[in-house]
Amino acid sequence: MAVSLCAAAAPYDGPPPGVVGGQRLGQAGVQVAPLAGAPALPGELTGQSWLVADAGTGEVLAAYNAHLRLPPASTLKMLFADTVLPKLDKSTVHHVAPAELFGLGEGSSLVGVKEDLDYRVEDLWRGVFLASGNDAVHVLAHMNGGVDRTVQQMQARANLMQARDTHVVSPDGYDTDGQLSSAYDLTLFARAGLKYPDFRTYCGTRDAQFPGAVDKATGQRASFGIANTDRLLGSYPGLIGVKNGYTTNAGATFTGAAVRGGRTVLVTVMHPASYMKVYEETAALLDWGFAAAGKVTPVGALAEDTAAALPSPAAKPTAQAPAAAAAVAAAARPAAARASVDGGIGPVGWLATGTCAAAAAAALLRLRARRIRRRRRALPPGAPTTMPAPVGATAIGR
Repeated sequence: MAVSLCAAAAPYDGPPPGVVGGQRLGQAGVQVAPLAGAPALPGELTGQSWLVADAGTGEVLAAYNAHLRLPPASTLKMLFADTVLPKLDKSTVHHVAPAELFGLGEGSSLVGVKEDLDYRVEDLWRGVFLASGNDAVHVLAHMNGGVDRTVQQMQARANLMQARDTHVVSPDGYDTDGQLSSAYDLTLFARAGLKYPDFRTYCGTRDAQFPGAVDKATGQRASFGIANTDRLLGSYPGLIGVKNGYTTNAGATFTGAAVRGGRTVLVTVMHPASYMKVYEETAALLDWGFAAAGKVTPVGALAEDTAAALPSPAAKPTAQAPAAAAAVAAAARPAAARASVDGGIGPVGWLATGTCAAAAAAALLRLRARRIRRRRRALPPGAPTTMPAPVGATAIGR
């Protein structure tokens, strides 16, 4: 028998019509459907929103205000990695320009990237995952074409994952007016990221050496140790990551994944009563998830990542028309973003532009045009979403 307990202490900002993952996940309060022999959920959970899912099957085993929109803090870095990590060769060495470290929010968590020094991409990613370094995020965003472009791509990536509760304003999760996500969406970001071996390696790394300054006397480059700020990594059996976060506005947020008996369970907890409770409650829900597997009826499902239908960057023709690429990006952006970024042209205008570009390409090289048209037909349609209303935010921390 399904159990739905409403919590008056946590007003629920419901999801948009047509709830992603199933109607049960759009309801306020605890959603769980125990069968005979199912364990009871942990008591005294204080998170304003949480979700427990089987990463393999995508089944949501239990949830509480799954689509409640809240500031995500540095857990949003999972979406940043989902978007940018596959594009940059980890062995690339990048010289950091001073401008790449401008615009960091006051009180941002930093790994210690310095201007006018060289860094390998893989070191920067360790700075992102272990130290939650906003400085490393900004450098990688500039390598990806700039902060604004990266934000747009992150929003498009979220849309392709059907993460409709997420509105991206900054790439690092720093408290910014209007930047919101949900326990449901953060779980989608973690599940998608864990499919990348490098993502999985970085989020599961407990400590590493990070490049430091150059010793003026010897000319040698120093290094210093950094440690993963995930308090469960190394203490909870089977934990493989993925990302924690904290700001004064968002409070504590955490998405954790653990493996036991061949099963991977994902748990996201947002905004519990205190910083340490995010880890205590995640651990309790992970224990419950492993014990409840096969003893509860799923109350929903994690949406499938529709980006899987997109061609990989390496498979795209190098002469692909810019207008066609813009059409794909425009279709993936929410309607409100299209109106502001595209100057009101809208998806129809962009698609028409893409069609004209393809026709011109066909006149020059029919084979390439046919390949482009086949890839377009494979693309999933965009999923316009309503942008959540901005909320006030203060910032400090991770």
